[in-house]
Amino acid sequence: MLFDVTRSELADIFGDDRLATLPATAFPPSIADLEGARLLQTVGVPTGTLWLREPDENSGRLPLVQDVVYTEDLEDAPGDAGEWPVIGWLLNAHLALDPGSGKVHAFDPDEETVQELHTDVSSLLQVTVRFQRLLEEFTFSGGDEEAGFERLEREIERIRQETSGIDPLPFQDDETLWSVVGDEIAAGQRFTGTSPGARSLYG
Repeated sequence: MLFDVTRSELADIFGDDRLATLPATAFPPSIADLEGARLLQTVGVPTGTLWLREPDENSGRLPLVQDVVYTEDLEDAPGDAGEWPVIGWLLNAHLALDPGSGKVHAFDPDEETVQELHTDVSSLLQVTVRFQRLLEEFTFSGGDEEAGFERLEREIERIRQETSGIDPLPFQDDETLWSVVGDEIAAGQRFTGTSPGARSLYG
């Protein structure tokens, strides 16, 4: 694992009821014991920015890439990508786990693109947790909104830099899904509900 992410750490931050997991039976048997699959079964991710895929009601399995996108339209798709399980959803893209390399790929059917998004699932969890925590804890304090946005941008840049030092994929350019999410957060677009950021922005 690139990042040390534990269930107890996430439960302390978000509470157990906010952590979504996938059952082992949702994965093909040959994949269920892989490290990335086990992290999604045992640690989970906080709900909000990233959503885990619901297993099919009848089969109990996650869909495969070939069930949700026409891979032949995606010129950069690896040859065996159709057989990978789709584990989640971020912005407009399906996230799939490559059982061979352990990488997480993003398949965007609208843009007809595929991008390597994470070197492993621990990286996916780490970035999700850090952005979700920022959204829930950041506040525009002191009444100076401009200074607040500058501070927010610094926090996002810190997440980018610290992540990229270990896994360069999530923020490898300005077009990655996480770069877009970071830009949206920096613009104040993703603060919701009763978070301090939402209250100070929207009243």
